[in-house]
Amino acid sequence: MVPSGQRGRILFISYARADRERIDPLTRVLTEAGHQVWWDALIEGGEAFAKSIESALDLADVVIVAWSVHSVASDWVRDEASHGRDRGRLVPISLDGTLPPLGFRQYHFIDFSKWRGSAQAPEIAALVSAIAAGGTARATPSPDARARPSALRATLGRRALLFGTGSAVAALGGGYAAWRVLGAHGAPDGSIAVLPFANLSGDPEQSYFSDGLSEEMRAKLAEVGGFKVAAQISSDHFRNHEADARTIGDALGVAWLLDGSVRRAGDTLRITNELIEVRTGMTKWSQSYDRQMRDIFAVQSEIASTVIQAITGQIPAAAATLLKSGTAVVAAYDAFLRGRAYYNSDTGEDADRKALASFDAAIAADPNYAQAHAMRADTLLDIASEYAPADQLAALHADAMGSARRAVELAPRYAYGWLVLGEETLYSRHDFRAARPFYEKAHTLGPMDSEVLGQYAYFAARTGRLAEGIAAIERKIDLDRLNPLTYESKGLFLYCAKRFAEAARLFGQALAMSPGLSHAQSSLGFALLCQGELTAARAAFVAEPDERQRLTGLALVDRRLKAMPAARQSLDMLAHKFGDATLYLQAMVLAQWGETDRALDALEKARAANTPGLAWALVEPMLDPLRGQARFKRLLVGMGLL
Repeated sequence: MVPSGQRGRILFISYARADRERIDPLTRVLTEAGHQVWWDALIEGGEAFAKSIESALDLADVVIVAWSVHSVASDWVRDEASHGRDRGRLVPISLDGTLPPLGFRQYHFIDFSKWRGSAQAPEIAALVSAIAAGGTARATPSPDARARPSALRATLGRRALLFGTGSAVAALGGGYAAWRVLGAHGAPDGSIAVLPFANLSGDPEQSYFSDGLSEEMRAKLAEVGGFKVAAQISSDHFRNHEADARTIGDALGVAWLLDGSVRRAGDTLRITNELIEVRTGMTKWSQSYDRQMRDIFAVQSEIASTVIQAITGQIPAAAATLLKSGTAVVAAYDAFLRGRAYYNSDTGEDADRKALASFDAAIAADPNYAQAHAMRADTLLDIASEYAPADQLAALHADAMGSARRAVELAPRYAYGWLVLGEETLYSRHDFRAARPFYEKAHTLGPMDSEVLGQYAYFAARTGRLAEGIAAIERKIDLDRLNPLTYESKGLFLYCAKRFAEAARLFGQALAMSPGLSHAQSSLGFALLCQGELTAARAAFVAEPDERQRLTGLALVDRRLKAMPAARQSLDMLAHKFGDATLYLQAMVLAQWGETDRALDALEKARAANTPGLAWALVEPMLDPLRGQARFKRLLVGMGLL
């Protein structure tokens, strides 16, 4: 329902007549959502037909183009799509999975091939978000903008995604199926994607091992200077793939693909690998290895060295650096891979507890295993952030700090160890000044490490270095092109930089890739709210799956819409249901309502209790009314932000 005094968007739908039965329910859903929909069923025929079409296109806020096997051959649809594209108002969808025609393949489209008419379907949520964002999201960042199915946390971390709450769960299910990346191949020659190795063991429980080997190969290849290695989440979109090498390479932005399989029977391994050149689709090198588990480290190094030699024509000068797996003890390595699989599953406290037990087992087998110490620290920090009661936090943080420090003592050049030490320092006491040297060290050691780039980008942005944060997240996007979280993250930084229209487009892009993405709807709502787009902002807040963010947004937008009882009800429910865990969110609302003293009280209480959200205080636009207050300045100084 569109509130009184507000209007929905004017939408023009371009489609082929043969698809009329698929378009009818779509126009109905969009009309019921409060939008004004123009399509040729509403336009009179005769001599004025073309003029009516042109007038409708000029008036439209968004041009929705429905590609299909029929419409790609229609000159009318192509002309209408060109009009929307040239005005920056294009929102493409595909009714049957058909790819757009040449000239439109650089734009994201939403896959409606499985839509059955429900207004609550994820396809509609993605479309509504794209409409709110205004349309025309390109499939890859433009050149002038550039200067783990497992792991939400494997690339950005759950804690990095906290936008004022205590947890974040991303539904990555839409992914490549709902958002296709297409484009000309122009990847640098020193770029490679390691596709997830197939588990041929006949036992699904062994997937942790084949996935772990894939990730280890990424790490080893990334250690070689000058190599660009596609990140895990994007690479894992092509698990059990049927696409050709050119399609995969274009999507991931790489020149080479390393594919493979693992068969494990007890202590016996058969590892098969194939190096494929994307440009030609030809196999450059392939090899099978029959080994015992005790030889796993030597096999990994041999594969990495052979791949590097095949691509560069040179034998790595320091092959010893490829042996940096962290342990030479097979039992420790196997336990570590199990732990990382549990951790990356991101399925709740039980998985994190199992991960912790696995990392403990790895350390028991090899006390000098730096990677296991670092992952143990990260897991403890997640347990503290998401599940532990207040009376256990101090002990958990102390334990995590000990493991993080041990990791960097054992491996002083291990970027991830320094990253975890920075995270523990930051999240245990919100001390940015103390944490900064550790983040800087991680970034120096791992400038092309996707995970390091993501976490460093967040740290830079939240300390007010927004341009630096945006540059870092753009480098991460280049490594992780199919991960919707990276686009959401860039949108968040743009929002904090008060570039609200650009931010809204990025949030819409992330939602088109993964319609159920947690926090993306509310982030879009905040960006639209700051532009005065109250109707669209409210719709985005209503669609947000995280209740804390939803209530916060509704309290803000309903106040702007003069619906004060509803706004007050949302704030009261936020405080009553979630208590002190939402003090930061409550402060945002109170600051915008002009209740300055209450907002500052909430922030100071949050600081004393070390509750989530405060990390954004320096750059959050919703807190702008407090910036001239001495109490607010003291808060920022105490956190090392001024």
